[in-house]
This record gives sequence, C-alpha cells and structure tokens, in this order.
Amino acid sequence: MPSILTAEELRNVGIQHGLDSIGFAKAEVFTSTKEDLIERKRKGFHGGMQFTYRNPERSTDPSRALEGAETLIVGARSYWRERPKVESSSEPLGRVALYALEDYYQQLHDGLEAIAKVLNEHGFRSKILIDDNALVDREAAYRAGIGWYGKNTNLLLPGRGSWFVLGSIVTNAKFPPDNPNEGNCGACERCMPACPTEAITAPGILDANKCLAWLLQSEGQFPVEFREALGDRIYGCDDCQVVCPANQREERTNRRYSSDLGAPVRIHEMLEMSDHDLIQKFGKWYIPRRDPRYLRRNALVVLGNIPDEPSEKTKRILGRYLRSDDEMIRSHAVWTAKRLKLDTLLEGFENDPSELVQEELRRGDA
Repeated sequence: MPSILTAEELRNVGIQHGLDSIGFAKAEVFTSTKEDLIERKRKGFHGGMQFTYRNPERSTDPSRALEGAETLIVGARSYWRERPKVESSSEPLGRVALYALEDYYQQLHDGLEAIAKVLNEHGFRSKILIDDNALVDREAAYRAGIGWYGKNTNLLLPGRGSWFVLGSIVTNAKFPPDNPNEGNCGACERCMPACPTEAITAPGILDANKCLAWLLQSEGQFPVEFREALGDRIYGCDDCQVVCPANQREERTNRRYSSDLGAPVRIHEMLEMSDHDLIQKFGKWYIPRRDPRYLRRNALVVLGNIPDEPSEKTKRILGRYLRSDDEMIRSHAVWTAKRLKLDTLLEGFENDPSELVQEELRRGDA
C-alpha cells in the first residue's frame, strides 16, 4: 500500500528544485473551460490554433492522461530575466519574447519531475504534462490556487505577475485541494491598449487571428495588415505583459540574467543560414511543420520594418529571395522591397506567374 505523504512535503521538494509556486487541485473535468474553448473556436477566435482547441474533451479532462486520476499538482517557474545589453549594430536585429530566451520548460520539468519521483517512491502513479495539448495549463493553475486570470488572458501570480511557465502532474494520489485565488486586475486595463494589433478584444478575451505571437507560428502568408505592427519581433510578443503593473515586482526582485541565448537574432545571419542550420539554432521555437521557410518569411517581414537606409548587404540578400522558387517567400520579399523603397529590385516582376506576387505588386505603398 502507498505510504502516507503530505502536500507540504511535496511543496518543499518542488521549491528545492527550482519551482516558484506549487498548488493542488482535484483532477476533475474543467467543464466551464471546455465550454469556453468550444465557444471561442465556434467564433473563430482560435485563429486556426490547434493545441488545446484540437480536442476540448481531452484537454479539459485530466483523467484522459492518467486513469484513476485524483489530483493535479501544478507548478510555476519564473522566466523573467534581465536581457543582455545589446551593443550597437549596423545589422537589423530581431527581438525574441522572454519565455523563448532559454529552455524554461526544461527547468519547470526538472522541478515537477522531482515531485513525481517522490510520488512514485511512495507507490503512486503520476504523469507530467507541460506545454501539452492534453491539458489547459492556465486553468489547472487557477484551480490549484496559483494565480488568477488577467485581462490579457495570462495567469497572474499574487505579487509577482505573469512571467511564469506552468505545468502539472496528474496523479492517483489524493491530496486536499487549494482554493482558487480570488485576485483580480481591478480597474486596470493597461494591457488592452498596449497590444499592437488590438488582439485583446475584451477583458480576458484574445482573438488569436490578431495576436502577433500566434501569427509568427501560423502557416501561410503573414497577414499584410499586421506586418508593420510586427516591428522587430521575430518570435513571440511581450507587450501586454511589459505594461502590467503586477509584473513589476518580479522585475525588481528577480535580478537573474539571461545567457547568450537572450541576445537578439541577427536577421541577415538568419536569412543566410541553410535550412539545416536554421532548425538547429531555432528548432526549439514552434515552427509550422518544422518548415524553415516560415522562419524566412518572418525574417523578411522584420527586415522590411528596419528604419535605417537599407545596406548593400540587405539589398543583396533581398535580391536572392526575390529569385526564390517559393512563391510565398518571393511574395514576402516583394513586400519587403516595396517597404524599403527598393523598387529597382522589382523590375520585370509584372510578368511573375504567382498570384501571391501579383497581389503584393498591386497593393499601394507598403
């Protein structure tokens, strides 16, 4: 028979192994969350995102991951860091969201794995779910009392904000649940006007069709109406978190620094890499179908947003992409050339057979 094990013992194990907060919830169906997912998908707010939207019946039922599930043990791991100082550069640079600077999910996994090991040693079964379409992490964390939902849809930890990755252990061990956190944002709505594309359509409602972080991970053409708003973001977007007052304490108290992985991405270098090297360097990002052409697409949009006079290197790289056999890549290169006022590079393109290219040519000034 499994021996007696307390929730406090497991909390201590998690904290000792790098977790910032641990909570407990019943492993029951997230009925209201399931209804929300279905309704938002019906309205098209998912923007084609699959993840937990793919199968709401599964992603809101912890017992689908572990038969006999009794408890969710939810952990949070801070990912806030000071960004390394950037020396002045003559080359365009791409900005990366904080959560993607290092493998924080591995650090989160290490903490949860230490708890799971103790559970297993006491004869219980467990399964770790991190960044997985099998469970809605934020709802699990909310039910476990770790934080509350902010108006930007992120989970906010009391006094520390939303700079956290979340994950859960589903176990057949039974522990008393923590109470959901009753915190809220009050009258604050700073995140809503801070979104560069107005993707937060109402408090707690995000339209993924407008969210830059999601659009960078989506297939097909990058929507032309949001290309300028993308600015220098090459992966992710932190704007709604940067302005959040709840995040400022974490920024003041957590003075850890990022490794070299936190340095901005050099766009010229990215566009000159081979497919193999692109995946090797950026393969931990979500890339549609693991296809490096989407990294190139995003880099071309960022290149089109540089404010400086385009260098000879920029012209040479862009000229190469304008000759690409891939019409998606070629059409984005056309947009970039128009943005940078490099019309001489587009001579002869009126005969290009691609409708995507012709659409870009027909547009007014980019």
